[in-house]
Amino acid sequence: MTNDGVHGGGSGEQTLVILGAAGDLAGRLLLPGLGALVAAGGAPKLTLVGAGMDDWDDERWRKRVVEAFGAHRGKDASGGKGERAVADVVGGTRYVRADVTRADELRRVLDGVGGEVVVFFALPPAITGKACEALLDVELPEGTRLVLEKPFGSGVRSAAALNRVLTRLVPEERIHRVDHFLGKSTVLNIVGLRFANRIFEPLLSAEHVASVDVVFDEELALEGRAGYYDKAGALADMIQSHLLQILALLAMEAPLSMDPREFRDAVAEVLRATRVWGGDPKASSLRARYADGAQHCAYTKEPGVDPERGTETLAELVLAVDTWRWAGVPFRLRSGKAVGGGRQEAIITFKEPPRIPGGLHGPHQPDRLRIGFGPDRVALDFNINGPGDPFVIDPVTLAADFGPGELPPYGEVLHGVLHDDPTLSVRGDVAEECWRIVEPVTAAWRAGEVPLLEYPAGSAGPEESLLS
Repeated sequence: MTNDGVHGGGSGEQTLVILGAAGDLAGRLLLPGLGALVAAGGAPKLTLVGAGMDDWDDERWRKRVVEAFGAHRGKDASGGKGERAVADVVGGTRYVRADVTRADELRRVLDGVGGEVVVFFALPPAITGKACEALLDVELPEGTRLVLEKPFGSGVRSAAALNRVLTRLVPEERIHRVDHFLGKSTVLNIVGLRFANRIFEPLLSAEHVASVDVVFDEELALEGRAGYYDKAGALADMIQSHLLQILALLAMEAPLSMDPREFRDAVAEVLRATRVWGGDPKASSLRARYADGAQHCAYTKEPGVDPERGTETLAELVLAVDTWRWAGVPFRLRSGKAVGGGRQEAIITFKEPPRIPGGLHGPHQPDRLRIGFGPDRVALDFNINGPGDPFVIDPVTLAADFGPGELPPYGEVLHGVLHDDPTLSVRGDVAEECWRIVEPVTAAWRAGEVPLLEYPAGSAGPEESLLS
């Protein structure tokens, strides 16, 4: 991983081709992230090309780019270079109407592009796979990089098949499987907290830790994403991808350095040691979907949802990390939509002390180290003698905010892509390992061994939760 911030972008010209340019991902996340990166002066000289089936012209596409970049225009920290770069990108961008699953159409998209080419698949997973297969019949420019959004396949076999196609197109080191949860700030916050503090690192092991929870609950409901979400569900959308990556950061051994190969080797090693708790997916998983609530209608009433598909909007999974450091510690992962409170954090709960001296009493609670995501912050819950009666123990919390990153998560991800730094990208073998971990659960769910529960929208989730 480079340590030069976002400034001083590469000197070579690059062309970023966005397939699926008119879609939700491009407009909501990708283009705003790119705008922040360009405005900060962290991108190389860049030409932007949008492509997709929508019947747009250059003017309509340019309007979308301007709107997405708008929040970052005028926020130039690079002595004027960023503002000029934004104007250059907007002025030079173009749109190509094309069926990106056809080789002849993709050739037309890539015709005449300059410099190194970066192809970003802002497409549904099934369309991404077809587009990759079509590219096998296209002669890609030298140095082309491919960028894919999760989920990478739909299981171990499909992920492996996709990886085989991708590595026929370009070498593995030029494949960026991006996960915006792995923005540079999030990664470095967790790695720094774990390994740069003597007071924490020796305690983060099975000797001292009772459990580790990674929770990403959202108050938002479906928000019009039925086309993708109803086929994916919470397990594939969040746990199989994002939360397993967070688990790896919390559980991995310290890499020798933040060199991409060493860092990604450490991630792969800990995921290879991860499996369903007790080998029992029935007892170690939970699935549920939201019913009618105060602010949201039931999931089954959402436009575009097939109620018979049985898609879960909340999933929980208990995993074991069978390494010397973590053997015997349950890692509990949970993600849900339309959940009141919207808790988004990792919680490391420490074991109780062997004995508390007689005479001390009060609302004693386990010590907890909590790492929050959005806003990124760290908190330590522990116990002290409270005011008044010194024999009474009171819980207290020390908290601090992590320094905000210079870029939003997608800006950080694109910085790595455009600078050809794979540190924050998911390696092919890791993508397959993540599916290997959850496949026993999906098999048990398909077999009907785990009931589909319900919880009122806006509530704390199902009462049967596996998290304490």
